[in-house]
Amino acid sequence: MNTVSYRHIRCFLEIARLSSVGQAALSLSISQPAVSKTLRELEERLGHPLFDRSGRRLRLNAAGRLFQTHAGQSLAELERGIRAVARPGTMRSVIVVGVLPTVATRVMPQAVLEFAKTSPGTVLRISTGPNWLLLSQLREARLDLVVGRLAPPDQMQGLVFEQLYTENVVAVTRPGHPLASGPRAVLSGFPMILPPPDAIIRPLVEQYFLQLGLEVPRPMVETVSLALGRGLVAGSDAIWFISRGVVADELAGGNLTALDLPELPAAGPVGITLRAGVAPSGGIAELARLLRAGV
Repeated sequence: MNTVSYRHIRCFLEIARLSSVGQAALSLSISQPAVSKTLRELEERLGHPLFDRSGRRLRLNAAGRLFQTHAGQSLAELERGIRAVARPGTMRSVIVVGVLPTVATRVMPQAVLEFAKTSPGTVLRISTGPNWLLLSQLREARLDLVVGRLAPPDQMQGLVFEQLYTENVVAVTRPGHPLASGPRAVLSGFPMILPPPDAIIRPLVEQYFLQLGLEVPRPMVETVSLALGRGLVAGSDAIWFISRGVVADELAGGNLTALDLPELPAAGPVGITLRAGVAPSGGIAELARLLRAGV
């Protein structure tokens, strides 16, 4: 096997993060042909394709996810070593956590507040994003822990999942909506707010409409943002399909109303995802304990 260089690894990881050669080229400030050539060289040297290609979009295949796990962790350790040597004595204890926006409101805030009491010397750095991206960053050791949904088996390579709870999808409206007081509401004729296409619950919502004998509606907006969804619903007759955890406080406070719809789907398990073979210790183990305790 010919040598795999830092250039190959950096380019590969950026393509994996963005699922696009063109976007990776912009991020790396190099030409798209150079990125394509570098990826081609890497795949030739490894003897395996690393992505499944669908048009301009690239998705990691099994070999790509395996290589991402090792290459990402190696690069992360290298960068930590560079920082430790370049700025000795300035390294702080930081735990980097990825949180899916649709599950952030239920268990994460209380766990963070408790963590600040039990581990005052450690900083929690929290980022959000779609589930697939958070898991990709976890495999690369860019994140230490993810709180999100259980992904399909092909996306869990190199990762382990611990379930905290399950929740359902709900269809929410403003109080006083024409359908709010009637059982088994009829959905036709109202604007719809749906999760984005890359949200795990989007296929569940689409399947739900098909099970009712309806066409999948063209959404007015696609979002899982509580602030945006709440504002849109409050000012219109829109119906928003979203995970219950996102709007639990709004429902409890009477700011939103859940429609009485038949057989709404389960959004699936929510839990903690870690890298396989790496036993959590220190602050990571403590945060996981607090997350469990908060369920």
